[in-house]
Amino acid sequence: MMRLSLLFIFLVFFTAGAQEDFLAKQYFNDGDFEKAVFYYEKLAAKNPRRTDYSEGLVASYQQLKRYDDAEKFLLNKVEELHAYPTLLIDLGHNHTLKGEPKKAEEYYEAALAKIGENPNFGYGIGYRFHEYTLLDWALRAYSMAMELNPRLDYNYQMARIYGEQGNIEKMYVSYLKLLSEGKTSKASILRNIDDFISSDPESPNNILLKKTLLQNAQKNPSILWNELLSWLFVQQKQYSSAFRQEKAIYKRMNGSSMQRLEGLGNLALEEEDIETAEEIFSYISENANDEGTELNARLNLIDIKLLNADTKSLDAIEREFEELMGVHGYKTQTLQLQVAYANFLTFKRDRPEPAITILKNCLDLPLNSRGKAFVKLALGDILVFDKRFNEALIYFSQIQKELKNDVLGQNARFKVAQTSFYKGDFDWALTQLKVLRSSTSQLIANDAMQLSLLISDNSLEDSTQTALRKYARADLLAYQNKTKEAIAELDDILQNHKGEKIEDEALLKQGELLEGQNDYSAAEFNYLKITEFYADGILADDAHFALAELYRNKLDQPEKAKAHYEKIIYNYQDSYYFPLARKNFRRLRGDAIN
Repeated sequence: MMRLSLLFIFLVFFTAGAQEDFLAKQYFNDGDFEKAVFYYEKLAAKNPRRTDYSEGLVASYQQLKRYDDAEKFLLNKVEELHAYPTLLIDLGHNHTLKGEPKKAEEYYEAALAKIGENPNFGYGIGYRFHEYTLLDWALRAYSMAMELNPRLDYNYQMARIYGEQGNIEKMYVSYLKLLSEGKTSKASILRNIDDFISSDPESPNNILLKKTLLQNAQKNPSILWNELLSWLFVQQKQYSSAFRQEKAIYKRMNGSSMQRLEGLGNLALEEEDIETAEEIFSYISENANDEGTELNARLNLIDIKLLNADTKSLDAIEREFEELMGVHGYKTQTLQLQVAYANFLTFKRDRPEPAITILKNCLDLPLNSRGKAFVKLALGDILVFDKRFNEALIYFSQIQKELKNDVLGQNARFKVAQTSFYKGDFDWALTQLKVLRSSTSQLIANDAMQLSLLISDNSLEDSTQTALRKYARADLLAYQNKTKEAIAELDDILQNHKGEKIEDEALLKQGELLEGQNDYSAAEFNYLKITEFYADGILADDAHFALAELYRNKLDQPEKAKAHYEKIIYNYQDSYYFPLARKNFRRLRGDAIN
């Protein structure tokens, strides 16, 4: 019985203490410092060793300009047996707030003197000076501690302070010394340095980093300096220069792995530096030691050739595919070749039949569930191209059932909805899309929401779904690369269904197709029309983003691009495009991008 009573008393006191803790913090955060003082005074008295309560009380006093009360409390704490010397810095800071800088310095010097008694105090004292932005004092504390005890190392903390002081060269030297001595990770150093550089190679900070890296490379040749130079060139979008560094790394590592080169090639291709991407993949193709790496490089080179291929080029590419098929044949390790060749025959040569045969042959290979799903997705896409919708739905549904919680399964479910949309089965498409709106893949969830709203909005207004069926036909034509026919079908919607909800969808889709045809002025007209007449519609953010990208990448009008990115940043913060709009806006403004 006694034990139960003691437990009850403990719980009462514990609950009361937790409530006071919560209230003290809440009142402080709300700016009600009088009430915060009331609770912090009680908490500090009951828990004299809790530094967070002491700090909360002092901060509350200072917010109320009760500096004398803060000083009295701190002086009492300093007199305690195991008082930590950072209290002297707190006292000094309190005198700074009172407008007594000389008195403040006396306490700061007293804190430094404690490091003489015990160098291990150096970290805590340096950290507290740093918290109060007393950067020179923090450097003195760290330096003094390391001089007294050479085993202590606060160079990382000092490097950060150099950066905050604007002493960029000293910061770079310190960080790179730590990295070369193996005292910190490359990822950690790059995170810190990244805040000080931009994509502009002529930026003073960028020039300084390059100079520092080259000096280190001359003094102590190491792969590390090649890796950091490559990283810097990538930030500056100088992929050709990065390639030179990566080649040097590959040779010095005796050709152990081409993973870094592959990553750089993909990045150059993504950023439309086609010439460098071609150089990189040619180098990989010529020097790869394994079948998969060499094949992937060859396929990337084919993708580059396809960017501006005419009929004659397509004939040559087809011969290249046939040659690769002759070399590699049908293997589980080379599925990417069969899928790429099947897609080429279908979407570039308009010959789906042999493509379907190739992929059905692949299904006879001993594949795991993900390998089968990879082939079936490609096969279903080609069957949709060939308007064999029911057969495509069988393959997509199989993947959906076999990989229900996988992104591949969710992608297959979206393709079920999309295929049902093409064939005019809008109700079944909606059923699938409702499930996908909570997909773990943001891209799939966003696409599902867009298609779902397209169907539901245009079914309510028009029970015959005439315009929606026309749009589905146009969408399928675009999928089949019949771009002119798709644009004409969308024109029919825009002429004969003016003012209907489907108009903004037709404008956006047609704008995208016109942009693909390099008719930028017509695409711009469509996008602007959406922003003007459908500013409150669900596609307004899509139109603003499309305009921003058009102005940035095609029309070389960065100021107009910034204006449309800014619209998304301020008016469409829940937009799928928000993170990328913010990043591109900052890049155009000249900010460093982390």
